[in-house]
Amino acid sequence: MVVNGNAKRVTDDLVDILDQIVQSGDLFVSRSIEEGDEIARTIVRRGYPTVLTAGGDGTFVQMVTKITAEAGRRRETPPRFGLLRLGTGNALAWVLGAQNPRHRGVIADLGRLRKEGGSRKLRLLDVEGTLTPFAGLGIDAIALTDYNLTKEALSKSRLTRPIASGGAAYLIAVVGKTMPQYLLRPHPAVTIVNEGEPVVRLGRDGEPVQELAKGEVIYRGPSRMVAMGTIPYWGFGARIFPFADDREDRFSLRVVDINSFQVAWNIRDIWSGSYRSDTLHDFLCERISIRYDEPMPLQIGGDPVGPRSRVEARLAPEPIEVVDYYAPPPVTSP
Repeated sequence: MVVNGNAKRVTDDLVDILDQIVQSGDLFVSRSIEEGDEIARTIVRRGYPTVLTAGGDGTFVQMVTKITAEAGRRRETPPRFGLLRLGTGNALAWVLGAQNPRHRGVIADLGRLRKEGGSRKLRLLDVEGTLTPFAGLGIDAIALTDYNLTKEALSKSRLTRPIASGGAAYLIAVVGKTMPQYLLRPHPAVTIVNEGEPVVRLGRDGEPVQELAKGEVIYRGPSRMVAMGTIPYWGFGARIFPFADDREDRFSLRVVDINSFQVAWNIRDIWSGSYRSDTLHDFLCERISIRYDEPMPLQIGGDPVGPRSRVEARLAPEPIEVVDYYAPPPVTSP
């Protein structure tokens, strides 16, 4: 098990509890990139069949990327990966069935894993060499940065500390900071080109309406957000990619150009994945390049990584195996 030592819900008491549950020497606490690299090497060298990450989506993304790369260098099969919900956002928890991010929920998930622990294959994106279930450029990355700043500010007071992480803090950040900033800003221009297998353009009803060959422009025009995902959910249960499960050989691409007033007016439909508009464009892609006229903030797996003018994204060649608490446990012979 790999625990993100920087996660706010990771306390010394929780680490002690996990250390008592997990076999001695099999609990790793990572607080830096260097520690994560060394942990990945140790995990692959020891040949663990299943590796659990305790943190948010970012912890899962970083460790899956590092461990998969190390296994590839050694020409070995990567382990099965599982998520224990301790971070914020937790898009993967909505897909894989991880419980509430409290000590009791995490311990319950460990118990479920011992008794049940079904599995499934999960396709991921490869964005700048990072394996992730979702990524995005534009307002979503800016909102995550604003959320981190808001979370830090709220955590300084005892009165606001209980809402310093989670959906309430995210809503405060978006409504109080992100949306007002973008009321009067011009909409950045973006060009997205198909660099791989045919892209499928979807209509409002989610049905295919057009195929675009390699080299063709998928979209050219203004945008507030370019988002990609292999799972339906974004952080906090927002169903941003309602068509992500349509095809195993494609990921969902959404180009959005709605303004702040439209977001506020339609927030329930946006959150549930039912919002449709002439300024919302859906595609199913295998490999694309994205070019902005000016640098735009990028987030990968819920972690802001800085501004980019050009980004390439593709469906990772091989899926990973994950613990799926929704899946039935394997059948064993009597």
